[in-house]
Amino acid sequence: MMDFRELNRLNRRDMLRGTAMLGAGAAFMQPVPLWAQSGTMTDIRKAAEAGKDASIKRIRDWIALPSIAAENRSMPEGAAYMAELAKDAGFTNVEIVPTDGHPGVFGTIDVGAKRTLGIYFMYDVKQYDPAEWSSPPLEGKMVERPGFGQAIMGRGAVNQKGPEATFLAALHAIRAAGRKLPVNIVLVCEGEEEIGSPHFRQIATKPNILAALKKCEGIFIPFASQGKTGNVTVNLGSKGIIELELIASGEKWGRGPKGDVHSSLKAMVDSPAWRLVQALQTLVTPDGNKPAIEGWFENVRPLTEREKTLIREAAKAGDEAQQKAALGITHWIDNLSYDDALIRLAQEPTVNIEGLVAGYTGPGGKTVLPGKAVAKLDLRLVPNQTRAEAEKKLRAHLDKHGFTDVEVNVSGGYDPTEVAEDSRLVRSELATYKKLGVATSLNPRMAGSWPGSTFTAPPVSIPAAHFGIGHGSGAHAPDEYFLIDSTNPKVAGLVDATMGFAEFLYVLASIK
Repeated sequence: MMDFRELNRLNRRDMLRGTAMLGAGAAFMQPVPLWAQSGTMTDIRKAAEAGKDASIKRIRDWIALPSIAAENRSMPEGAAYMAELAKDAGFTNVEIVPTDGHPGVFGTIDVGAKRTLGIYFMYDVKQYDPAEWSSPPLEGKMVERPGFGQAIMGRGAVNQKGPEATFLAALHAIRAAGRKLPVNIVLVCEGEEEIGSPHFRQIATKPNILAALKKCEGIFIPFASQGKTGNVTVNLGSKGIIELELIASGEKWGRGPKGDVHSSLKAMVDSPAWRLVQALQTLVTPDGNKPAIEGWFENVRPLTEREKTLIREAAKAGDEAQQKAALGITHWIDNLSYDDALIRLAQEPTVNIEGLVAGYTGPGGKTVLPGKAVAKLDLRLVPNQTRAEAEKKLRAHLDKHGFTDVEVNVSGGYDPTEVAEDSRLVRSELATYKKLGVATSLNPRMAGSWPGSTFTAPPVSIPAAHFGIGHGSGAHAPDEYFLIDSTNPKVAGLVDATMGFAEFLYVLASIK
């Protein structure tokens, strides 16, 4: 596989003397398209390199504005800033879209092209605790990441401001190079992805936005998809999710205290905390590894043999020991083999406890019997489950087991996403990676979640996927970062990742 430093050298000399530049990627399309013949990518790369400092500043400035939906922090400012970023990148008809929650942003670039591509952004980020970070999470400091190079560190760096700003950098570079975009672009952005996108459908189905989306060949979310090997996994779907709280309280139960009381009274007073624990135990098998909610699996679509084969093939290129080390584990669930654990990861729905809160949790002890206990859960869904079905079955299960008093407060969620392997969107991704010399594998289903089903389901009904080269890590965690200057010849830094997006736009415009 050709490394990115060699790709840079060839780009500067002559981006294309035919498509022979990358050997393995040369046959992805014939005849050679006009944009390649004219040296377009050479000019765009020069513009991307010249605009690198501005691109870094764009990421750093965006990190400094932490729009956190879960804390209702800087949300109007986040939407306004996103709108300005869109206008600056060339989007017109930009509007801030009100919802019953936090607003979204919409804009278009219409160059009269034959094809239109959708782009999904989010401007919200996860919460953070500065005490857990080695560098201030809003500072956007440059740090060295062993095995990768210089990276920018901050909340939102890789999820998703770094990859999104890199896509914007591609638009800036194409314009600065004096080139015309090969496709029209529709931007749809939300500010509630990190709380389960509870109002995103209101944005996507607004009449003018829906009309624009239905013209798209598909829509994608920018992604920094490379690890140390430089290989990329192309996901053909992702799990759905429901985020919720289960709440047990003396007030709703009619037993136990309405507020915290002295723990010595447990001998004569019921405990809402134990009530919640008992309710939680009914949701899964005794080992906690399989959902036990009545009817939970009746609509689950098992993986096909083709999908299992794809996973087993991808496992051959994986590093099981490294993955276990990164996760801090020594065994896979139920002592499964690596292949079978990966198949289970894609195939199985889950019931997970994110957090448990009750009574006193500070230093030392405090002898109380809590009047209320809360469990934060996420439920991962697979095709053909739906959010509506899952919520209904959870409530029915709790009621059947005598927990009618336990409240279910759903904060957000959405259905699973699937995209066809032969869709033009996926074929364009694969052709672009091949042209860049990036090895790929197909994954039937990503274990994580994003609101792609908003696009794949009616009334939008278009393919939705991830795309992007480059690297980052630490999403939702301390020390989140996005790679800027790569020292790993197999992994793209900022300029190469920018060029990856530019290549993708031109490939999508030309592929049959």
